Parts: sequence; structure tokens; C-alpha cells
Amino acid sequence: MNKEVRLSNEELHNLICNKVKSAGLQESHAEELAKHLVYADRHGIHSHGAVRVDYYSERIAKGGINAHPTFDFEKTGESTGIFHGDNGMGHVVANEALKEAITMAKSSGMAAVGVSRTSHTGTMAYYVKKAAEQDLVAISMCQSDPMVVPFGGAEPYYGTNPIGFGAPRKGAEPVVFDMATTVQAWGKVLDARSKNEPIPDNWAVDESGEPTTDPHMVRGLLPISGPKGYGLMMMVDILSGILLGLPFGKDVSSMYNDLSVGRDLGQLFILIDPARFTDIELFKEQVDQSMNELNHIKPASGFDRVMYPGELALVKAEEYEENGIPVVADIHAYLTSATVHFDKYALSSPFAD
Repeated sequence: MNKEVRLSNEELHNLICNKVKSAGLQESHAEELAKHLVYADRHGIHSHGAVRVDYYSERIAKGGINAHPTFDFEKTGESTGIFHGDNGMGHVVANEALKEAITMAKSSGMAAVGVSRTSHTGTMAYYVKKAAEQDLVAISMCQSDPMVVPFGGAEPYYGTNPIGFGAPRKGAEPVVFDMATTVQAWGKVLDARSKNEPIPDNWAVDESGEPTTDPHMVRGLLPISGPKGYGLMMMVDILSGILLGLPFGKDVSSMYNDLSVGRDLGQLFILIDPARFTDIELFKEQVDQSMNELNHIKPASGFDRVMYPGELALVKAEEYEENGIPVVADIHAYLTSATVHFDKYALSSPFAD
């Protein structure tokens, strides 16, 4: 097993920020990217944290992420709009689009804002939490590489197409839920590769379509609950791709093919102001009550207690606040090195090591 190094939030933030600035990203964008990736690692979402820096740096250096994009928000209605990202750093693009969506939702009661022509935008939890902190209910979803074998199929068509949900809560952190529509996100396979650990046999298949526990042999991911996950990933593809006039399905650009060109990905934010439907304080109290009731459900055999969706991330954040964020030693060595990137991601297959 690969050894780990424990870092403070600030130490990890600075290492990430300096590395992507070395690749050519402007300082304000580097700061936002680092903030996002530290959030992911701090909450135990290591698949979307520092493990991604080498890839982002290579894509920035080769021009596939626009280091100096021109942003434009096109308001298409009282509650609708499109944020044009010019293939900038996805975490920055989505964060700027979210600001517009929050303003719109506060003004009109809800907002549906599409994010057009962006790069990989990280974990959905980061964005929906920000909206929930503004007393809004938030849903976000985005496209990703065609890496998932559809139910009944033998080759990939859709991506992992994640969905995030957030809601404000009285006297506690917002309820935040983030999931891929696959059994596990591709980043979890990458995390297992970096640690040289096996994966469960229900995550993915090999080139023959057979279940595999070797993360290096993965050639297709599996949708959650068969046809149900398949339906959800179709919904995400339509709402964050076809709806915005962007490539969809098997034509969504690969994360690893030709790092010199932009990916033209799409994302969608749907924000709702609960105050337009009920008393906002009562709403937050009842969300809090619901989460507390879940915590007090009788646990099944093998469980200490029932956690509400997304609670494990808060538990991880508390643990890492005390003991430091664990970073795989090889990743730490890269972050502290003079190397900007390793020229390893321009791959013919998204599943290649």
C-alpha cells in the first residue's frame, strides 16, 4: 500500500495553488481551484482532490484549459440563463455561474442556469453547499466522459454523470449529497490505482465485460441499480448536454484525448428559494428534524448508527481537521517537486494507466 502524508488545509492549498500557477493558470483561478480540491480531500472525496492536480496541470500547460478565458452570462428569462465558460478552469467557471444562479434565485424565487463550454468541474457537493449556505435548495448535475456500460450493453455510452443536492438546515451544516450515477465514480478507481488497492467486484468490468477487482483492468463502469442508474445518467446527459446544444452521449469529449483542445462540457444548476413555498425558518428546522430522526433510527446489524446522506463527509472533515488531510506519498512528492506535469494523460483510452 502506498504511504500517506498528513497536511494541513493551508499546506495542501498552497502546494496545489503553486503547482497550477506553474502550469500557467492565473492566480485568482489557481486560488479557487485549490480551495475546491482541498474541500474535496478534506471531506474524504479524495477522487476529486489532489489526485487530479497532475492532470489539470498538463491540460493547462497544453492549452486544453483556457488559462485566461472570457466569461459571459446570457440571461434568457427571469429565472433562466446560460453561463458561457470559454473552456476555462471548470471549477472557476462553475463557481462564477453559481454566483449568477444564486442572485437570480434570490430575486425570482428559483433559477435554472446552464454552464456551457467548461472543463471538468470537480465535486458537485462544493457548489450545492455554497447555495445551501445562502438558504437555497440546490441541485446540480454535469456531463462526463463516456465510460459507463449501459444496462444491457457491452460498450460505454454515457459518463458517470454526477448529481448533487443541498439544503439548508437549522443550527448545523447544510445537508449535502453528491453521487455519481455509477456504482462508483471513475475518480474512485483512480484513487484505488494510486494506492495500489483492489476495488469491489460490482464497480466495473474488464474488456470482456466481466466484473473485475483490479483497478488497472477497468474498461467500463457500471450504473447504480442497473436500469435505474442508467435512466438517471440519461437524464443528466439531456439536461446538461442536449439542453445547452452541446455534444452528448458517446460524443462527449474524453478527459484524456488531446489535452490541447477545450472539452466543451455542460453543467446545470437548479436553485429554489424555500421562502417562496414555506416559512424559511420552519423549513430549516424540519430539515434538521428529519436528519436527527434518521440518526435515531435503529441501526442494522454491523452498523453503529444510521447516517443521513452526506454525513460521512462531515465526519471525515472533523477527523482530518484534527489529524491532517491524508495525501498519498507519490502525490505529495509530485506536489513538492519542480515538475509541472508528467506528460502521461494524452491517452488513446480513458481507461489507460
